[in-house]
Amino acid sequence: MSRVMTDTTPVVDDDSPDREQVSTGGTVGASRAFAWLLVITGAAGLFAAWVITLDKFKLLEDPNFTPGCSLNPVVACGSIMESEQASAFGFPNPMLGLVAYGIVICVGMSLLAGGRFRRWYWLTFNAGTLFGVGFCTWLQFQSLYRINALCLWCCLAWVATIIMFWYVTSFNIRKGLLPAPAGLRSLLGEFTWVLPVVHTGIIGMLILTRWWDFWTG
Repeated sequence: MSRVMTDTTPVVDDDSPDREQVSTGGTVGASRAFAWLLVITGAAGLFAAWVITLDKFKLLEDPNFTPGCSLNPVVACGSIMESEQASAFGFPNPMLGLVAYGIVICVGMSLLAGGRFRRWYWLTFNAGTLFGVGFCTWLQFQSLYRINALCLWCCLAWVATIIMFWYVTSFNIRKGLLPAPAGLRSLLGEFTWVLPVVHTGIIGMLILTRWWDFWTG
């Protein structure tokens, strides 16, 4: 008598996060695209933090050192590095970035290797990106309206943090890890990219208007 073999592997619907968590022991994975986004944005932020850290050490050794990204009175990385805001927690800010962006890369690499994490892990990761984007917002205000200078490497870190924050938040909402209406989950599935674009665009407009006379002079 022949036996009919049937596939009993549970079918996971990407739009049904609760079913996914149940069928995989309460853990949630991510697509390779999302994993690569974390790796790339983490690497961009890490590179920026590394360059700033090296320039900070050189500036401490030689007060007359001029960072390579100090191009004009507005784009003046040296002014940023010498400010009080550059050591908000008692040590140079980029040292925090070396750790934080390194963690983001590790999460992305783990997802590429097939890693899956529980809800508390994803929410903790989301909280970390929220802190990051909040800290960057404070630094943006200080840079534009208190220090009156810009750092190109800082801008790269800002953009990387903004992108990772919005995509991690969107991921958690779409997977049901953060409560949200079904309509919002569906909308984010198609238009998550709009959020970092708008966010970055607003910062760009603030930079443009803050030094309008300089840019147009």
